[in-house]
Amino acid sequence: MKKGSWIFAESNCPKQGALRPPNTSDSMILFVDVDLKEVSLLGKKYPWRKPAMCPCCLQSHVWGHGFCGTFFEGFFNAILLRRFRCPACGCVMKCRPKSHFKRIQTAIKTIRSCLSGRIETGRWPGSPERGRYWLRALKRQTLARLGLSWRNRPLEAFDRLCGLGIVPVSRSL
Repeated sequence: MKKGSWIFAESNCPKQGALRPPNTSDSMILFVDVDLKEVSLLGKKYPWRKPAMCPCCLQSHVWGHGFCGTFFEGFFNAILLRRFRCPACGCVMKCRPKSHFKRIQTAIKTIRSCLSGRIETGRWPGSPERGRYWLRALKRQTLARLGLSWRNRPLEAFDRLCGLGIVPVSRSL
């Protein structure tokens, strides 16, 4: 996928004609192919690509809606990620790097390599506390979503859950 391109995920868009209370915003996550180092260096000057249209109502005029500071592993300060807003339906779209799961600060490759190291060698490479958390969550997601037949294949289960669009190291089902 081309650098700067985005895909839609995590939609809570309003239904056409649905009534909703005032002062509530529906949000969506846009997973964008970006380099976090470049985004952190350029800050607000990073050239974010604006979506061509709102994925909720297909309105073609999407506006910039400021920035949101987000923390990621390996960076001391919050990185400013771009937000967009649709004036027609009020949907707020937040950009997030494709290299990370939603609500998790560590890159997907780092999580998988940490779990792989533990499974292959029996020792944790790096932080054992977070690794234990990820492994417990992976086991829980595997049993709940894939069944007992996947219990002895955790790395395959990790890849399969990722392919299904499920965060394999999330504790929420």
